[in-house]
Amino acid sequence: MTNPYTAPSASGPAPKWARKRYVLPALALALFIGAGIGAGGEDTKNDAKPAATQPRPTATVTATATATATETAEPEPAATVTATETVKVTRTVTAQAEADTDSGSGSDSDSVYYANCAEARAAGAAPIHRGEPGYASHLDRDNDGVGCDS
Repeated sequence: MTNPYTAPSASGPAPKWARKRYVLPALALALFIGAGIGAGGEDTKNDAKPAATQPRPTATVTATATATATETAEPEPAATVTATETVKVTRTVTAQAEADTDSGSGSDSDSVYYANCAEARAAGAAPIHRGEPGYASHLDRDNDGVGCDS
């Protein structure tokens, strides 16, 4: 009968799998033995002496915080300033004869003129859309077709 487990030949180095087969279990065994030694009990020499003869230093940390409140003068309130503006509203209305109105030559946009948006708002006409009576380009800042929109 032939032996299925043959010894490695002396002609060359052992294959890698053979080296791992012995090295890895040996490392694992060494790890467990080292962990067992490290987890062992404390040294028995120190336990033999009574605790009263062995003074042990203790570290104590004390933190102290001191809050100091300083009184500050309360600032006086600032004076209240109220600005008022008086606006004089003038509305110019041009009357046309009936003959002009019938002919269709008159324009509604020329019949009402507002010098500014405050005047148009006071008259209750704001916002004014392009083509409505009272619309003018100086009332439409962003040129979107709506005067006195904001």
